[in-house]
Amino acid sequence: MRTILAVIALCSAVASAAFAADPSPELIAYGKTLVEAGGCAGCHTADPARPFAGGTRIDTPFGAVYAPNLTPDRDTGIGAWADADFTRALRYGIAPDGSYYYPGFPYPYFTKMTKDDTLAIRAYLGTLAPVVNRNKPPELRWPFGYRRLMRVWNAFYFKPSLFEPDQSQSAAWNRGGYLVTGLAHCGACHTPKNYFGADKAAQALSGNEVGGWYAPRLDGAARTGLKSWSVEDIAEYLQSGRNAKSHADGLMAEVVVNSTSKMSDADVTAIALYLKSLAPSRRESIVTPPDEAEMKAGQAIYAKLCIACHEADGSGAPRIYPPLPGNALLQSVNPSSTLRIILDGAHTVTTPRAPNTGEMPAYAKQLSNDEIAAVTNYIRNSWGNAGPMVTPAQVAKARKEKP
Repeated sequence: MRTILAVIALCSAVASAAFAADPSPELIAYGKTLVEAGGCAGCHTADPARPFAGGTRIDTPFGAVYAPNLTPDRDTGIGAWADADFTRALRYGIAPDGSYYYPGFPYPYFTKMTKDDTLAIRAYLGTLAPVVNRNKPPELRWPFGYRRLMRVWNAFYFKPSLFEPDQSQSAAWNRGGYLVTGLAHCGACHTPKNYFGADKAAQALSGNEVGGWYAPRLDGAARTGLKSWSVEDIAEYLQSGRNAKSHADGLMAEVVVNSTSKMSDADVTAIALYLKSLAPSRRESIVTPPDEAEMKAGQAIYAKLCIACHEADGSGAPRIYPPLPGNALLQSVNPSSTLRIILDGAHTVTTPRAPNTGEMPAYAKQLSNDEIAAVTNYIRNSWGNAGPMVTPAQVAKARKEKP
């Protein structure tokens, strides 16, 4: 009997090893869709000629970290990792040598992923060409460079947990929740952070400044959130980088190109369904309108420089030049993204679904801080819009913080 059991155990081990060494084409294909949903290439590809070889600098309020090599090179990548190593890294933020990752790597979101999905991702990454590219050490201010401090951070702010489906919701809604709160890690940009860089969970997806841009609210806030967007609006935006209400730029444009434009219709619609169900997690700010002199100054600049594309009534040309009335990002409490676009200009992201381009010139050299503040206040408070006052000092700060 023992001999039979030993033979069965040996055969099972051999079969498992063979499966791990030679994953099916279906598993690899599924892993590729998960990698795209997670936007992994966006952070882990510094050189387009060497995809997933790492090296991308990621700036944080505490200093910089560098994305590691995800190719199957055994010395500098993940080729020598066991499956358990990979799952532990994604779901718990712990490297094979036992050291702790910093939350610039979004393991607090990836913890919601199933083990099977982590292994599907590993199966796909294992098909990539190995690239020798040694990982760069972080450049963090003292004392944040001590990785052991992550034990304390994890104890306070990290709660390992799988995504728990809501049985009262549809399968599509639950799929959207799994992606938004887990693999797609939307809160990494769109959720406000506390002093230690952890999510303010009670204000999930209510907007956050990141990298010189403002990632807007994704909840149901009426003026600055997604209340006026339909499921179809959200899906179109994620797939093409634009819709009849807004265009993607900056960091979100990168997300669209590297991730959401490659996702299936079903997954993008699932995300939209989930986001549309979110009630506002905090109140919108009360706005005091600019005085008449400020509005007149802004209107004069708008008439001279903006009206040709955006029209006198701000209606623009949807999907070419974004409309301004009711624009949620434009009315956000934080004007960083609006100032970034006015200062640096904009280039409409192109995707297979929306290949036509659109351009907006930069006005950093043409307009003073006072003038940029005036025209920003005008467009944030015309046509029914309501956005907090922008000062010349905020414009000056945005100039210095150019990404």
